[in-house]
Amino acid sequence: MANSADTLIDKGHLDPDSINNFSKRAFVETAKSPTEVQQMVTDAAKKGDRITRREVKQLADEWTAVSSDLLPDEIRAKATSGSMPPRYLAPLVREMEKLPESHLSAIQEEIVQSPEVDTVKQLTSDARNLSKYLDAAAKVQALNESSLDMEMVLEEALRLECLNIVSDLVKQSAQLETTMAKLYSSWRRVGNLSERLFVDTGASTPHLRHLLGCLDKLSNNVIEISLSDLNNQTIRLQILSDSD
Repeated sequence: MANSADTLIDKGHLDPDSINNFSKRAFVETAKSPTEVQQMVTDAAKKGDRITRREVKQLADEWTAVSSDLLPDEIRAKATSGSMPPRYLAPLVREMEKLPESHLSAIQEEIVQSPEVDTVKQLTSDARNLSKYLDAAAKVQALNESSLDMEMVLEEALRLECLNIVSDLVKQSAQLETTMAKLYSSWRRVGNLSERLFVDTGASTPHLRHLLGCLDKLSNNVIEISLSDLNNQTIRLQILSDSD
């Protein structure tokens, strides 16, 4: 909080006499905001207004809605006049910022054709799912190694209105591949450590040998674990190299 206040004072935005008008979180939120929002917030504080994190977010949303080049001029005008609440437009802008230009025009056209709150909410959800889809698709090795046309996959998912399912599927696939890589790394580490400990111990260390015996199920080529969430069902995984 102190660092945030110092930053605002150093920039000349904050009058030290106005500090007591801020809540603790408002300082931090203001310091992280764009310069224009900082100026709006501190001007309000100078007038004696009580500044909380909520007020900072509201002003930030207003600035985003009226200034973002990602929104068509007609929509920014509606945000300025108040006919389109900025609190709905700001989340849409933040999601659009994550998308490549090739995917922005369809969103911009639709919001101009139907400048309503429900449309903005739906477009925000669609943009969020699209961002998740594009980000995850680039990370899935199984997809990168194929000739699959991901743009056509996207087109079909949009046509059938199942992009949220597809994006979650791709995201989970990316997480599964990452988990597999981590599993293999951990399995090799357990095996190497077990081997070192076996070499360094002998009959005089029965408890250490017992430990190694218990961990055999995790260091062999077939590893297993009982899942308590599935009624203690045992899951076995076999790890094979390319030669195997």
